[in-house]
Amino acid sequence: MYPYKELQNIINNEIEQLNFNIEPFELYKPIEYVLSGKGKRLRPVLALIACNLFSDEINEAINPAIGLEVFHNFTLLHDDIMDKADIRRNMPTVHKKWNDNTAILSGDAMMIKAYEFFFFLKPEILSKVLPVFNKTALQVCEGQQFDMEFETRINVTAEEYLQMITLKTAVLLAASLKIGAIIGGASEKDANLLYDFGINLGIAFQLQDDYLDVYGDVKTFGKQIGGDIVSNKKTYMLISAMEKANYEDKKQLFELINSTDIENSRKIKEVTEIYNQLNIPLILKNKLEYFHNLALINLKQIAVKDESKNILSQLSKELIIREQ
Repeated sequence: MYPYKELQNIINNEIEQLNFNIEPFELYKPIEYVLSGKGKRLRPVLALIACNLFSDEINEAINPAIGLEVFHNFTLLHDDIMDKADIRRNMPTVHKKWNDNTAILSGDAMMIKAYEFFFFLKPEILSKVLPVFNKTALQVCEGQQFDMEFETRINVTAEEYLQMITLKTAVLLAASLKIGAIIGGASEKDANLLYDFGINLGIAFQLQDDYLDVYGDVKTFGKQIGGDIVSNKKTYMLISAMEKANYEDKKQLFELINSTDIENSRKIKEVTEIYNQLNIPLILKNKLEYFHNLALINLKQIAVKDESKNILSQLSKELIIREQ
C-alpha cells in the first residue's frame, strides 16, 4: 500500500502542473487560486487509497481523483457565497478577493473541468464511474438546498440534519472511495462497502467540523470561528440544544438566532455558553463516535487483508480528532 503522504504528494504535484494561465484570465485565475490552497486533498487521496486496496497500479485513478478535487472546490466557491464566508483555508474566499459574479462563473467552469478528468478512463470503466459521479453531484446540490432551507426553519430535527449532511458532505467522500475501488477492480460488494464506510465516516467528519466551527482555533481550522452561529445554521449542536433546553434557554436561543442587531462576537459567546451549560459538545461527540464505529464495521467486512485496511482505519481516527 502507498503511504498516505505519498498519495497526497502525487495529488499535489498533479494539481500544481495544471495550467490555468489562459484567457480570459479573470475566469481561470480564481480557479488557480483556490486550487493552490493547501487543503487536505482528502477526496482524491481516498480515491487513490481505494484503488490501491485492489490494485498495485493506481495511475489510472489519478485523473479521476483530480476531477473529484476540482468538483469539491467548485462546491466551496458557491458555498462560500451562500454562507457569506470571508475565509477559507486561511485565505480570503474567492468572492471576497474578486466578487460574487466571478466566484459563480469560475465555479461553473470548475464543474465542467471536473468532468474532463474522467474522460481519461477506459470506456468500460467510465460507464461504471460516471453514473456514480453524476448521482453524487446532484446529491451535493440537494444537500446544499436543504441546508439553505433549514436556515429559515425553526423545527429542523436531528434526523433531518443528519440526512442533509449525508447529502452535502458524506456522499462525496463515499463516492470518492467507490470510484477508486471500481477503477482498482473491486467487486460490487466491496465497492459498496467502501461507499457505506465513506457515508458513515463523512457524517462523523461533518459533526467534527460542526464542533470545530464553535470550539476550534481559527489559526488551525482555517475558517472564521462561530460562522455557523452567525449565519444561523441548524447544526447538530443547535438542534440538540433546542431539544434539550428549558424554556428560558430556548427563549434566549430564539432571541439570539432571530436578532438582527446583536454583534456577532456577543452572539457567538452567548450561544456557546448555552451549549456548554447543556453539555452539547459531549452529545455531539457521542453521536460522532456512533457513526465512526459504523464506518469501522463497514471497513472490517471488505474482502482484503486487514493490514491493507489499516491506512483507512487510522485515517478515520485522525479525521474525527482533527483540529483543522
